[in-house]
Amino acid sequence: MPRPQKCRRVCSEPQFSRFSPSGVEQPEENVLSVDEYEVIRLVDYEKKSHEKCAAVMNVSRTTVTDIYERARYKIAECLVQGKQLSISGGNYRICSGQKKCCGMPCRKEKILSDKGEKTMRIAVTYENGEIFQHFGHTEQFKIYDIEDGKITASRVIGTDGFGHGALAGFLSNNGIDALICGGIGGGAQTALANAGIKLYGGVSGSADEAVQSLLDGKLDFNPNVMCSHHGHGESHDCGNHGCH
Repeated sequence: MPRPQKCRRVCSEPQFSRFSPSGVEQPEENVLSVDEYEVIRLVDYEKKSHEKCAAVMNVSRTTVTDIYERARYKIAECLVQGKQLSISGGNYRICSGQKKCCGMPCRKEKILSDKGEKTMRIAVTYENGEIFQHFGHTEQFKIYDIEDGKITASRVIGTDGFGHGALAGFLSNNGIDALICGGIGGGAQTALANAGIKLYGGVSGSADEAVQSLLDGKLDFNPNVMCSHHGHGESHDCGNHGCH
């Protein structure tokens, strides 16, 4: 049985998450994970050795070398082939902020707080501005960064073909604290609970408005939401029919 991959520690998420070549219409995309970005930042920008980078990220030196070579090749492909570079996802955690682990003040660890005093991250199943109604079939999430009860940033990310229970790991790897969705099966609910992600199911309508309602303490959701119909099409509204 393969060993589970160790979660990589990063000091903060990138301020800029997408770079596009000039003069190229609809370029192909390369996705650099946040942990790959962190290795590039520490080694190429901060000029740290692989050993020091490994100590900062709490991984082995050989892991850093593997990540570094993979990340450099992705960047080279973008420069040579005119691909778009996006930074998203990966197996990482934001460091706790207890010390300056890499020569810069660390961002505080994301913690879900009823008072909104700490930072948190909310994901919404997403399609054309609305809450997509079947969690296991969603192709996109809209991610919202929250600080002191206010939305500070948002972006849409693809699910890379993950579905149902595997999406819980995908969300966990992206640092999600809470999920807003329509219908969702029992297995996926269990996977989310095991990942420590709070679920707000049975919600429909605008994704942006739902997140704001949650922050205002006014979100209308169904704590007992359930959907066992996994074979239907996207037009089937799981969040609002009898499969609760």
